[in-house]
Amino acid sequence: MAEVKKEFPQGFLWGGAVAANQLEGAYQEDGKGLSTADVSPDGIMYPTSEDPAKLNLYHDGIDFYHRYKEDLALFGELGFKCFRTSIAWTRIFPNGDDAEPNEAGLKFYDDLFDEMRKQGMEPVVTISHYEMPLNLVKKYGGWRNREVIGFYEKFARTVLERYNGKVKYWMTFNEINVVLHAPFTGGGLVFEEGENKLNIMYQAAHHQFVASALAVKASHEINPEAQIGCMIASMTTYPLTPNPDDVFAALEQDRKTLQFSDVQVRGYYPTYLKRYFTENEIEFEIAAGDEDLMREHTVDYIGFSYYMSFIATTDEEKLKEAAAGNLMTGVKNPYLKSSEWGWQIDPKGLRTTLNVLYDRYQKPLFIVENGLGAVDKVEEDGSIQDDYRIDYLRAHIEQMREAVADGVDLIGYTTWGPIDLVSASTAELKKRYGFVYVDRDNEGNGTLERTKKKSFAWYQRVIETNGQEL
Repeated sequence: MAEVKKEFPQGFLWGGAVAANQLEGAYQEDGKGLSTADVSPDGIMYPTSEDPAKLNLYHDGIDFYHRYKEDLALFGELGFKCFRTSIAWTRIFPNGDDAEPNEAGLKFYDDLFDEMRKQGMEPVVTISHYEMPLNLVKKYGGWRNREVIGFYEKFARTVLERYNGKVKYWMTFNEINVVLHAPFTGGGLVFEEGENKLNIMYQAAHHQFVASALAVKASHEINPEAQIGCMIASMTTYPLTPNPDDVFAALEQDRKTLQFSDVQVRGYYPTYLKRYFTENEIEFEIAAGDEDLMREHTVDYIGFSYYMSFIATTDEEKLKEAAAGNLMTGVKNPYLKSSEWGWQIDPKGLRTTLNVLYDRYQKPLFIVENGLGAVDKVEEDGSIQDDYRIDYLRAHIEQMREAVADGVDLIGYTTWGPIDLVSASTAELKKRYGFVYVDRDNEGNGTLERTKKKSFAWYQRVIETNGQEL
């Protein structure tokens, strides 16, 4: 038998990923309005705080707004084929319901995308990434209100038209399933006492599904050659034991994520989800025409983040042994090591995730987030010896290569945070992901000087060899 080739396809999109609100800073410059991220000083899992005395690292980020040319030059040196970022909604429509877009905001992204292309990078752009105009929360109640669909569609059409020809790869919402786990960040949702939270969260999710379909429709009309995808936070779940109850618990846990890709890729609510709605008395409004729109305008590819896997069980005692995670927690897996933040490290789970998603949908996949958050030490000579990051990424890329050999159609890989930025989960800078160190700390002190870590040269070689040398 011939040996199976374990190599990435030519034209594979190697790169890195960031979010506007986590690194741009300049949160009130050039007409930008306040976003939900601007009032979330403690991270995505916490309620809003508009206390001006409370330090919010998002406000200044790492000053990418003024330093993007310097940073993109570093990414160009790394050899990035693509760079994933997002467009801050409040730079374009400061209040969300403005009659006209803010030209200064539009010009910034014109310049940013031009600079990316100058450095040889394909822009990969998320339309809405963990932020929305604060005015839409205060005035309309966030995504619970159907009117927000129209505001999002206007925003999406504006940027899709403006950057037509500059941006080929789009995503409608970052980790759209976050609305169930961090509802303020994911949906601009603030609950009053006594409200049925599940009803409101699924109503908000439905409105985002409709909005996503409208963005797909707009993208296909404006440029049929462009690709527009969904983006989910993906976390493969294993049963703790062969007990059939544990096996089914793992299936149900995975469906909490897959329901979001099912709707955006297949175009309809799956029957298992309809049963869940019935049994949990979840009711929300589906307007006439919504289901047709969702069915007719499905995404071109599936973007997803992968940081860890989870364990599911029905054993009440074992459920107390929780492991931390991105958005949610699970039972600790005794076979895996954990990061400094308790996220369990499971490279093989990435291969499993890739196969599950491709078997389920037969659509191209794009890993748009994967990385290790860690405390980096600056040595006396100024170097940062982040071998732990290299080990983490190497192990995951090896499993990606196996998945490609399995037959998975994988179009690209962007590591999370190629440059240190403000962590979304904890709103701190101590939790670093980058190949480039940024001199800023959790108190907002530092020079903002950029320094290459050991992992910089390693990832540069990975890209140069198209993943053959790890």
